[in-house]
Amino acid sequence: MNIDGVRETAVTENGVAIELPYTKEEERRIVRKMDFTILPLLCIVFFLQYLDKQSLSYAAVFGMISDLNLTSHQYSWTSAIFYVGQLISEYPFIYLQSRLPLSRFVGVTIVVWGGICMCLAIPKTFAGFATVRFLLGFAEGAVSPAFVTLSSIWYRQSEHAARVGCWVTMNALAQICGSLMMYGIAKNGHFAIASWRVLFLVCGGATSFFGVIFFLLFPGSPEKAWFLNKREKEVLIARMALDHDGGDKTNFSLRQLRETIMDIRSWFVFFFGILVTCQAPVLIFASLVISNIGYSSLQTMLYTSPSGALQALMIWVGVLGCYFFPRNRCAVILALTIPPFAGNILLFKLPSSSRGGWGLIVASWFASCISTIMSVLLSLFASNVKGNTKRAVTNTMFFIGYCVGNIGAPQAWTEPPTYRKGVILGLVTWCVLICTTSAYWWLCQRENTRRDQLGFQQSYEKGHDVTDKEDLSFRYSH
Repeated sequence: MNIDGVRETAVTENGVAIELPYTKEEERRIVRKMDFTILPLLCIVFFLQYLDKQSLSYAAVFGMISDLNLTSHQYSWTSAIFYVGQLISEYPFIYLQSRLPLSRFVGVTIVVWGGICMCLAIPKTFAGFATVRFLLGFAEGAVSPAFVTLSSIWYRQSEHAARVGCWVTMNALAQICGSLMMYGIAKNGHFAIASWRVLFLVCGGATSFFGVIFFLLFPGSPEKAWFLNKREKEVLIARMALDHDGGDKTNFSLRQLRETIMDIRSWFVFFFGILVTCQAPVLIFASLVISNIGYSSLQTMLYTSPSGALQALMIWVGVLGCYFFPRNRCAVILALTIPPFAGNILLFKLPSSSRGGWGLIVASWFASCISTIMSVLLSLFASNVKGNTKRAVTNTMFFIGYCVGNIGAPQAWTEPPTYRKGVILGLVTWCVLICTTSAYWWLCQRENTRRDQLGFQQSYEKGHDVTDKEDLSFRYSH
């Protein structure tokens, strides 16, 4: 590919000097354009997805449990069955993500999941509500794995942490906005249907509307980026080739599938998915923990929202950690486990009555700081997997583990007001996550050392659809 312009020199993360076929100013201009077009689209979708998920906890505080005559076990299953649907959907989506234009596929699923979310306002029994929640999970199954892939297609390894951090921050923002939205809907109190049903209608309608926007505006590939001119598209393709990335291809490779299954790092990704989401029920049950202390429904919404602000702060602590320690993201993850681990200890130790008071509320805020760890993990996986099929399968393995954790963990949160078994499960899985992260760190570092000794170094070349194991010049982030 002939690319004109002033050539500059850059140094890879591996310390190798290479000659670039474009100027640094051109690269900055292109990244800036992507940050104002690609990134906002990803962020808004992730915001809406988490708003849909979190709305269940707000609905519970405002009468959903009594309206549907739910037992504590049935309420746990309304959370878990969403992930049963998502787990089942991952298997066909592994194939479809490799065969269909990814952005178009995601756009369609957004519209569908928004429509299903609106249907949550209809059921009057546990069976009907659980069925719609299952369908909602099935429709959303493609989105999160696809976002990891899209981030790796449009951004370089060194840029993953900040960009993934941006769209994962939407989890925290959705928690703040969702609780305030529920507060406003309930405060109005002039609707013909229950306020929790109105919440699902609003969330679902907004999601479907934006799904159409996403479908129309998100480019199918870097070559089809409508916001770049011909030269800028060439530079974008060239800069991605520095990471040996071949872009979004629509082929499915059985060879890469076999390699993924045999690669131990892929199974680490799977177990990360389970471990990090065994903590997730605290996000769904935190509102009930606060409500059980004796606060009103409206007060509960107000006292829940600061949790989102703390999560957002911790996410960007993680992003800054990755910026200052780009080759030690596992160390950043280990440091980020401290606040939620401490929050779980406080939930375990403090009395679960009004005597716990603000101590329990603050403990629930810290215990909810899970998204920050997930953002660093997702950026790590986006950087460490090459190959179209392998990337799709590995990302899906993480979210299969994510579903397994979200299906099993809520079953321990069935004993209000203490939810003691759930808190103990959280403490145990934090300890296991710390050990697993340390082992992954050692594994990647050992492989990089082996490749350095073989003498393979990174170089500039146009990317091909090869995997991280096949490309011995590739270096793993850790």
